[in-house]
Amino acid sequence: MDLLGVLVAIVGLVVIFLAMGVRVVKQGYVYTIERLGKFTLAAEPGLHLIIPFIDRVGQKVNMMEQVLDIPGQEIITKDNAMVGVDAVVFFQVLDAGKAAYEVSNLYNAIMALTTTNLRTVMGSMDLDETLSKRDEINARLLAVVDHATSPWGVKITRVEIKDIRPPIDISEAMARQMKAERLKRAEILEAEGDRASEILRAEGSKQSAILEAEGRKEAAFRDAEAREREAEAEAKATQVVNDAIAGSGGQALNYFVAQEYTKAVGKFATSPNAKTILFPVEATQLIGSLGGIGELVKDFASDGPGGGTPPAPPTRPTPSPAPRPQPRSSTPSVPRSGTPGAR
Repeated sequence: MDLLGVLVAIVGLVVIFLAMGVRVVKQGYVYTIERLGKFTLAAEPGLHLIIPFIDRVGQKVNMMEQVLDIPGQEIITKDNAMVGVDAVVFFQVLDAGKAAYEVSNLYNAIMALTTTNLRTVMGSMDLDETLSKRDEINARLLAVVDHATSPWGVKITRVEIKDIRPPIDISEAMARQMKAERLKRAEILEAEGDRASEILRAEGSKQSAILEAEGRKEAAFRDAEAREREAEAEAKATQVVNDAIAGSGGQALNYFVAQEYTKAVGKFATSPNAKTILFPVEATQLIGSLGGIGELVKDFASDGPGGGTPPAPPTRPTPSPAPRPQPRSSTPSVPRSGTPGAR
């Protein structure tokens, strides 16, 4: 029985010993194994066996990408403006042994390094540059901090400026400046619009004047052409009359004169305002003229144009005695101005 108890005790000690030597490393972490206080192994995720009482787990290093929040800092810029700045740093441990044993308290070291370089970078820039060149600040901080942390087995992936807070008075001045700049742009745009509209109106007036001048030119050309055609027609009519007179002697001329005379007398009769008409000649003269026109037509028709001996001009009928004055009519007479012999 004593021997069995001893064996059970020995087996139990072996099991406890083996359990103490088994280590399981979680995904995303690396354990540093120290043998007698010296770093000997970086245990990757999985099952590992160590020697109890000789080996031990030193540090559990997080190998995932991590975010470190940099607390707000009051920074004086190059132009002596006090601004508040908040930032964040993204980093990842690449070498667990260096991260565990090359630096004490990795997080505090990265924070202090980022804060000092943030002051250095932004302190060398004006306020306007710090507000408008965040990408440049981020790039400069990333290069400096990544270079400084590379011996620690750490890779700085990104450095981002979260917020920049200028003083209240500077913020108000910037707001007024922005308002003035926008008003300036609005006035410039309005002036450019007025200028463009004036130019367009001037161009329109110019085109209108050109078109109007071209219209007047075309109208004048058309009028001159019409007058030219009218003059040609008048010249042809005159030539025809001359040819007729030359072919038939004075008969054609007498015919035309008598025809025009008859038309003129007819207009007196058709006038709407004429109630009483006083002829400048006797009625027998008009009858004699009509008879002379009939003789001219007969002679012209029998001889033909240009044929035979031209007949003698018709004799003017002997004027008859002037008629006795008639009683005055109640209708007022309308004298014709310029007519000789009107009573």
